[in-house]
Amino acid sequence: MIAEVAGIYVRIILEFLAELYVFYIAAMHGLARSRSFAVKFFSGLAAMAALAFGMSFVYYFWGGTVAGRIAVYIALFALSVIHAGICLKEKFPTILLSCSLAYAAQNLCYKLFLLFYCTGEQLRLFDGWGEGFVLYYRLMYYAFFAAAAAGVYLLFIRRQTGRLAEGLINYRMMAISVFVLFITVILCSSADVHFAAFSVGRENRFENYDIFILRQTGNIFSVLCCATVMILISKTMMERDLEREVEYLQYTVRQGQRQYEISKDTIDMINIKCHDIKYKVNSLLAGGGVSDEAVADIQKSIKIYDTRVSTGNKILDVLFTEKSLYCEQNGINFSCMADGAALDFMEDGDLYCLFGNIIDNALEAVNAVPDKERRVINLVVKSRNDMLTVQQENYFEGEIKFEDGLPQTIKSDKNYHGFGTRSMRMIVGKYGGAMSVRASGGVYRLSIVFASIGKKLQNK
Repeated sequence: MIAEVAGIYVRIILEFLAELYVFYIAAMHGLARSRSFAVKFFSGLAAMAALAFGMSFVYYFWGGTVAGRIAVYIALFALSVIHAGICLKEKFPTILLSCSLAYAAQNLCYKLFLLFYCTGEQLRLFDGWGEGFVLYYRLMYYAFFAAAAAGVYLLFIRRQTGRLAEGLINYRMMAISVFVLFITVILCSSADVHFAAFSVGRENRFENYDIFILRQTGNIFSVLCCATVMILISKTMMERDLEREVEYLQYTVRQGQRQYEISKDTIDMINIKCHDIKYKVNSLLAGGGVSDEAVADIQKSIKIYDTRVSTGNKILDVLFTEKSLYCEQNGINFSCMADGAALDFMEDGDLYCLFGNIIDNALEAVNAVPDKERRVINLVVKSRNDMLTVQQENYFEGEIKFEDGLPQTIKSDKNYHGFGTRSMRMIVGKYGGAMSVRASGGVYRLSIVFASIGKKLQNK
């Protein structure tokens, strides 16, 4: 008898885990995976199934109490969070928030079904099912859950999957979300245990109309709590996006000030060169002759103006030309081969910010290199078939530390410094690209890949 009942509870727990993992996959498919992900995932599923068998006996002996029911579901959730932490290469807050989102979605779908089912029982819609009740009930439940899960994914989860992968979570909102979810688990477990005692004939069938109203009120409250958790998580992501936008604007202002200083230096340099050329020309006219040395001197003076870069994109032409002038003035060898026309799918502001950051970061690095032979920046932008690649290399001094795949600033003002590479990755991601950074042997290498650029150019 115990084994038979425990078998029923194994099915209940396995169904709960299957539903939970459906939303885990939906919410976390965009997160970074750890090594041997497939092995860890499927071996973890096997371990969870084995634990479900053990939990069924706990459910049998203590599942009829509120504390026992809460303990079972909290334990299953905690174990699934550990499993997710093993499979994913993400920080714990990101994993916990993702799991909370999935748990709230699963509970929301289940409570929506209870709202529907309790109403059907009250109206006696299922009395004609007879001996096939269990089969028809399961088919109805699976169909309802599939439809509800699809709706919840489209309305809530789909918008958050990309954002969850970006980290930078508001801990206050996360704590509120987890707390509300925990209270929901307690209230739902309490309602399930107590209303089961009031059921007549089968669970969630009530003769007393007042009991039916109380049960539905509890179901509605649970739905609202789960929806609140999902809205709070969405709000957490929105607040994070707004904070990053403000941070980006602040960074842009500082970059604008820096760009003004560079432009001012360039103009000053041009003025000085023009004055030198005018003085030399006047000297030659006064002397009445032009020697080879004088011609060479003038050619050297005007060499700086032979730095105009032509890429096929007016934004990049202006940017690269200005940076070339700066490099010429500061003894930096700037080599650029760029197919700018292939980048026309990007908005002007994103294009300027992306390549402005790429070159400014490289300039900052090579300016610290004492060896003149190593003050070199190479930039290549090329398209082939339907793919575009951006590759940039420069020498650097010292050591570069990485976090989350990006170089970390060593400057004290971390609110602004170090945001450039994050904004670059954000821009690249906006257009469906991928960015990677490596640093070894004193050489910094940045790689960006955009696929399907033909379609992007058509949609521009």
